[in-house]
Amino acid sequence: MPADVMTGITPTPTGGPLGAEIGNVDLHRVDDALFAAIHRAWVDHQVLLFRGQSMTDADLVGFSRRFGDLDFAPVQEAGRTSTDGFPEIYVVSNVVENGVAIGSLGAGEAVWHTDMSYLPAPPKASMLYALEVPPIGGNTSFCDMYAAFDSLPPALKTRALGLQVKHDGTYNSGGFIRQGVTPTDDPRQAPGMMHPLVCTHPDSGRKMLYLGRRRMAWIEGLSLVESDSLLDDVWAHATAQALVWTHAWQVGDLVLWDNRCTMHRRDPFDADTRRVMHRTQVKGAAPPAA
Repeated sequence: MPADVMTGITPTPTGGPLGAEIGNVDLHRVDDALFAAIHRAWVDHQVLLFRGQSMTDADLVGFSRRFGDLDFAPVQEAGRTSTDGFPEIYVVSNVVENGVAIGSLGAGEAVWHTDMSYLPAPPKASMLYALEVPPIGGNTSFCDMYAAFDSLPPALKTRALGLQVKHDGTYNSGGFIRQGVTPTDDPRQAPGMMHPLVCTHPDSGRKMLYLGRRRMAWIEGLSLVESDSLLDDVWAHATAQALVWTHAWQVGDLVLWDNRCTMHRRDPFDADTRRVMHRTQVKGAAPPAA
C-alpha cells in the first residue's frame, strides 16, 4: 500500500480480508491533511488500528469528533450512563468496584453485531480505546460485509435484494436486556427498527449486507420459519472465517471501525482479570437500500 502523498502515512493491511494498521501517528496531533488521509484509509479498509496511543477521555472525544457529532453513551446494565464529564464515552469492562460494575458487557462472549442498529439512525463509526487488557482472551473480530454480499451465491443474492430485516433492540451484544425493555419471544413484536438487508455504502458506493444481530431478527413479510431459514443461511455465509480478521489487544490500542460495512464480536476472557475499554460513536444515518 503506497504512502499518502501529503502526510507520508502508510496503511499496512492486516493480512485478513479487511483492516489496516497506521503506524507512527500521534492522535493528539492530527491536522486537516492527516485527518483526510486517515478518513480515506478508513473508507478503504473499514477498520483501522493505531497502536501505542496515550489518550485522556478528552483526547478520545476530541479525535472522535473529527469524524462528526458524537452519540451519547447508552445506559449500561448497572444503570451508569457514562464516564464523569464525558457523556459520549461508553465504558466496556468487567471490573466491579465497591460492588458496582464500572462498565458493560462483562467478561463473556459478545456475539456478532452491528452497534446500535436497532435505532432509526445508527452510528456510522465506532472507536474503542484499550486502557487495560487481560493477558489472554478478549480479542475482537471483524467481518467484511462488502465481501459477504459480493460472495453470496447468486440465488441468495437475488433473493436478499429488496428485503427488510428487523434489528432487535431487546438485548445488547453481551446478551443482557437493555434498560427499560420487556422481552418477548416474538421478534415481530419486539422493539427495534427495520433496515434494508442489502444497502449501499454512502461513501464508497459499494453494496453490503446489513444484519445487526442474529438474535430476535426477522425478515419483513416472511413467516418466522421462513425468516429464520433465510437468516441462518445469510449469517453463516457472512461470518465465515474467510471474511474475518481478529485483533489481539494491547494497552494503548485505538481501533476505529465503520459500523455500516462491518460486524464485530468479542472472545470471552477470565473474569478474574481486568479489561477496561472506552468507546465513542459517531452519529450517522441508516445506510440506504441497494
